[in-house]
Amino acid sequence: MALIPSESPNILVKEFDLSGVVPAVTTSTGAFVGDFNWGPVDQPRLVGNEAELVSAFGSPDTDSAADATDFLSASMFLKYSGSAYVSRAVGDAAKNAAAAGTAPLVKNLDNWNAQSLTANITANKLVAKYPGTLGNSIKVSICPRSDSDAAFTNWTVDGVNMTALFDGAPATSSYVSSLSSATAYDEAHVVVYDNDGKVSGTPGTILETFPYVSLATDAKKDDGSTNYILDVLNNQSSYVWGASLAADFTGITNAAAFTGAGDSAVQTYAFSGGVHDALDVGDYRTGFDQYDDPDNIQVDFLIAPGLQADADQRTLINYLATIASTQRKDCVVVASPSRNLVVNTGNNSSTIASDTATWANTLNASSYIILDNNYLKVYDKYRDKYVFIPAAPATAGIMAAADVNSAPWFSPAGQRRGQYFGVTSLAYNPSKSQRDTLYKAAVNPIVNLPGQGILLFGDKTKLGRPSAFDRINVRRLFLVMERAIKGAAQNVMFEFNDEFTRAEFVNIVEPFLREIKGRRGITDFRVVCDETNNTPDIIDNNQFVASVFVKPARSINYVTLNFVAVRTGVDFDEVVGLV
Repeated sequence: MALIPSESPNILVKEFDLSGVVPAVTTSTGAFVGDFNWGPVDQPRLVGNEAELVSAFGSPDTDSAADATDFLSASMFLKYSGSAYVSRAVGDAAKNAAAAGTAPLVKNLDNWNAQSLTANITANKLVAKYPGTLGNSIKVSICPRSDSDAAFTNWTVDGVNMTALFDGAPATSSYVSSLSSATAYDEAHVVVYDNDGKVSGTPGTILETFPYVSLATDAKKDDGSTNYILDVLNNQSSYVWGASLAADFTGITNAAAFTGAGDSAVQTYAFSGGVHDALDVGDYRTGFDQYDDPDNIQVDFLIAPGLQADADQRTLINYLATIASTQRKDCVVVASPSRNLVVNTGNNSSTIASDTATWANTLNASSYIILDNNYLKVYDKYRDKYVFIPAAPATAGIMAAADVNSAPWFSPAGQRRGQYFGVTSLAYNPSKSQRDTLYKAAVNPIVNLPGQGILLFGDKTKLGRPSAFDRINVRRLFLVMERAIKGAAQNVMFEFNDEFTRAEFVNIVEPFLREIKGRRGITDFRVVCDETNNTPDIIDNNQFVASVFVKPARSINYVTLNFVAVRTGVDFDEVVGLV
């Protein structure tokens, strides 16, 4: 085969892309698992603010079975960062409210698809979209076509007339009319409304309407999409699944055989049986399993909720540390102590600090754990009261904000970057000696200093031994470099391990490190990728090795100020360096 792809004189134009760069990476996305009133279970949702959090998972209220702590914790992180993956978890005893039959547990769309044909589901007529007591507030009313449109004309639910919500009475859809007799009245109108006001806050609020759906199982709209009533509900409703309506509308069949809906009366379905089941540590662990694969979902902070018991909090934090340090290796765990250690203990602050330090020493040593000491008193506008939430979401938020305003390799502590906002007070305010006790156990104190506000006053990781990685800024510096350079390394996959490829890689990485050095993240660096670490054995094993050496910048934790009084006639040059 000729190397020149032409049999006659010719000019061949080729392009070579040697413009590879280290990709920009995000570093401020949180991951949170919580006990919420509503929303899909075991499906992380990316939310950017509290309004989106409410839309996805409902708001807490005075009658909600779910505690407001997890909601307020997720909302607190979003005050600092506009990016968080939030996932809802439920206990094993949780149930979706249903109309007739036995209330099932349906967690999300995938779970519905897996169960939709089982007896557990088809025994019901309609099922609330998500588990919990909120679904008990839902009602659905369906109005089919009737003689002289009597059903539609007289359609009321709890005294409220429904006819004004639609342009006209249901009749025969164009799809069924083209395949069946002209009198095959297959259309129906559907209203989903909030009977008790638990969903919307106002009883009787119309949540959704679905006009002119069809009772024919294969009915289509003019655009080719399905118009079958159960398919429409399952695909479009935010509140209900359609299980089986055959018992109430006996004419349900395919369009060609459709001859009428049978019973032409309005059918109204009240939902009941929805159950909320409070989470235990196992439920939280299962929820966080959704974040264990860095290739599927990118997060920077695994934010631990504040569990009540000391042992449960320790179990959860250690579990998250395993995800961060072993499975992902690109994020950190941010946690507070258990609620029992800090909130309403009846102990003085010295005992709280001592107990917290003792408990912290039982955690696994890991530079991927960042631990604070406190709970924050915040206002719950949904329940009109003040509550204590773990400080961890705000601490993670401070780090996320520092990423945006400075860089991940800057310490998040102190007056410049460590300020907590939206906090009324702390569960306790540790003194200097108590802060010393906490800091020795690698617990970062949160303090309320007069004239300075509430501050994060430490930047240790939970490594437990002297190392560059015992500081938050160094740990996060390396996570940023590793994630970004790993992305750049994709350029060398399946290339030849020769001098050209190695030089290309070095030329991509060095400008990135120079930028970090220029932004004060490192003091010096060196990239080694040559024949010294890519030996013949390495090359023959289809491997490629690059070594990145960096000197990380260190944060100041201890300041010494020397004030020296000298005689009037003394030359300063004589005494400088003596103190």
